[in-house]
Amino acid sequence: MTTQQFGQIIDGVALSAKLRGDVATRVLALKARGVTPGLAVILVGEDPASAVYVRNKVKACLDTGVHSVFEKYEATLTEEALLTRIAALNADPAIHGILVQMPIPKHINPHKVIEAIAVSKDVDGYATLSAGELMTGAPGFRPCTPYGCMKLIETTGIDLRGKHAVVIGRSNTVGKPMALLLLQANATVTVCHSATLDIGYHTRQADVVVAAVGKRNVLTADMVKPGAVVIDVGMNRTEEGKLCGDVDFAGVKEVAGFITPVPGGVGPMTITMLLVNTLEAAERSA
Repeated sequence: MTTQQFGQIIDGVALSAKLRGDVATRVLALKARGVTPGLAVILVGEDPASAVYVRNKVKACLDTGVHSVFEKYEATLTEEALLTRIAALNADPAIHGILVQMPIPKHINPHKVIEAIAVSKDVDGYATLSAGELMTGAPGFRPCTPYGCMKLIETTGIDLRGKHAVVIGRSNTVGKPMALLLLQANATVTVCHSATLDIGYHTRQADVVVAAVGKRNVLTADMVKPGAVVIDVGMNRTEEGKLCGDVDFAGVKEVAGFITPVPGGVGPMTITMLLVNTLEAAERSA
């Protein structure tokens, strides 16, 4: 009989570095065929968190040999001007992925902006067509954060077939696509959310729990089945201003078999999967 191990940390930084190494190798192979993967990143306005995210994305491109075009606009940019710029990037053969950093100023409709990006260049996987491809199992772009979560789960060696997975959160960017990816891997999936009466009832039966609500301590040790895999997508701050997730890490670590830390878990994977999607877009076009 094997003894159950607890609290093994799933290292997103290490996995991310490995995957980025693979991306760099594949980028070189594509360049040898005369194609350089290109990602256009658009930032509108002065949101400080967005500026940091964008800087990290551009740096990740630089590190892996992906060509990046970074365009920054004043918050006064009109919706029409932004849509015109996206149309031009859609038509540009040197650009394989287009990303408009959210949030955008209030006078611009985010849905219109996302839908304006060609589905072949929607490397964020947010557009309605991309969501439809994921839903029907067609080969399209998976949203970067849930895609990264699947890669992290993979490292544990757990076979998801027949396992019970619980996703806490139902956002279009993480919760819903996460549930669909788990379904594709043959897990039995329960989605919990703000109207779920007793989240603990569901999580205590789960082999895998993904917490993605943006609320501290939404998952505590008494809610976790011993040996479960726990993936923490949350990004919150403690009273002291320290970065933390949705999971009570100190408590849950003692019960879970595997757990992602915050920072250093899901975070690094999001940008890495963006690079993977951009590379795949370039490979398809080549």
